[in-house]
Order: sequence, then C-alpha cells, then structure tokens
Amino acid sequence: MAKIALGSRQEASQPDCVRAVLAELVCTFLFVFAGVGAAMATGTLNGGSNSIVALTAVAIAHALVVAVMISAGLATSGGHLNPAVTIGLLVGGHITVFRSILYWIAQLIGSSFACVLLKYLTGGLETPIHNLSNGVSSLQGLIMEIVLTFSLLFSVYATMVDPKKGKLDGLGPMLVGFVVGANILAGGPYSGASMNPARSFGPALASWDWSNHWIYWVGPLVGGALAGLVYENIFIIRTHEPLPRDDEAF
Repeated sequence: MAKIALGSRQEASQPDCVRAVLAELVCTFLFVFAGVGAAMATGTLNGGSNSIVALTAVAIAHALVVAVMISAGLATSGGHLNPAVTIGLLVGGHITVFRSILYWIAQLIGSSFACVLLKYLTGGLETPIHNLSNGVSSLQGLIMEIVLTFSLLFSVYATMVDPKKGKLDGLGPMLVGFVVGANILAGGPYSGASMNPARSFGPALASWDWSNHWIYWVGPLVGGALAGLVYENIFIIRTHEPLPRDDEAF
C-alpha cells in the first residue's frame, strides 16, 4: 500500500524546506552539468558517441557525479536529483506531495539551466538527448527504463532508506552511483538509460528535440514508484517497542 502524505503550502515558508529545494536545484544542476558535459565531450573527442569507449566514459562520469552530489545534498534534501527518486520516496511516505512538487520544479530548473549553459559554453553544440536506438520500439524502450529505474530505486531503499541497512550505512551514495554507471553500460545502447526525467528534460529543452520524450517520464516514474511500493511494503521491517507504563517509566 502507498503511504502518501499530502503536506501543505505552509511547508514552502519553512527554512528547512527552502534549503532543501535550493539544494535540489544546485545539486541537480551540478550533476547534469557533469553528466551531459561528459556526453558532449566524448562525442566531440571520439567523433561520435556510439563507441564503447564513449559509453564507458559517460557511465563513469555519471557514477562519480551521482555519488558525490547525493552525498552533497543528503543532509539537506536527501540528495534526490531525480523526479523518479522523489516519487519512489513519496509512495513510501518519506516525503510529502507538496514538497515533492517543489523538488520536481527545482530539479527541472537545475537541469535546464545546466544544459543551456553547456550549449553556450561549447559554442552552440547540441546537448545530446536521450532517444531510442534503431530497432528499439517504444514499448521496448519503456520497459527498459522501467527496469533500470526500478533497479536504481531498489538500491536507494536498500542502501539509504531501510533502517536495517547495517554495514551499508554511509555507503549509500557511492553504491547508488555504481548502479547508475552499471545501468548506463547495460541500457545506454538501447534507450540511453536515463532513469531520470530531469536528466532527459534539460537536454531536450536546450536542443528543442522532444523525440520519444514521453518514454523518459513514464518509464522512470513508473519504475521508481513500483520500487518504492515493493521495497516499502515487502522488504522493510519496522519493529515497534511498546511504550513503558507509568510505573515503569523511571
């Protein structure tokens, strides 16, 4: 069952919420700037972005910057960087609907600004969009994005949200970064392995190319929500100790 909390507009005026939203904007901007910048650089240096060298370089860049930016935003906003992560935590009751909307807006603004700036700094180079490879149907790409994002959110829950993560405590950002890198290697040649609507939105906006863009919203959001529901309701075990009686309180 989903554990959704609506929240209220009053959250927007709370200092911790303001800081969290700003952290999402800044961290998403830095993440997308490095990730998209790496994709643009490998395309330029290798004369194309389809080689295994380019794919590996992009995967490593994303793995590194995701791990660091999650760590940077963890104490302030949770380091989501991704509407799919936000919705995955929303269905588990870890963030309110109202704050989720603010996070989404911040993530999209951060991604858009990063891509527009990259286009300017590189003399007008196109920001490469996520799109399906030749021979990959819309359904195949959609399922690929659902599975890859499910993997990402399952890892987020297992390494950072689950109260019984044990020895993994503190390693979450790095391990999630590893999953992002591995998923790019696995799915990059087919769907682009977005796993993140904000990461896809910025390049599409800067290049004004919306080809198959809906896949990179529907797939990650469905995969993220499913992972949140599955992990929260099946794998997280919360024990509740009874409160002491008055004669035991001392």
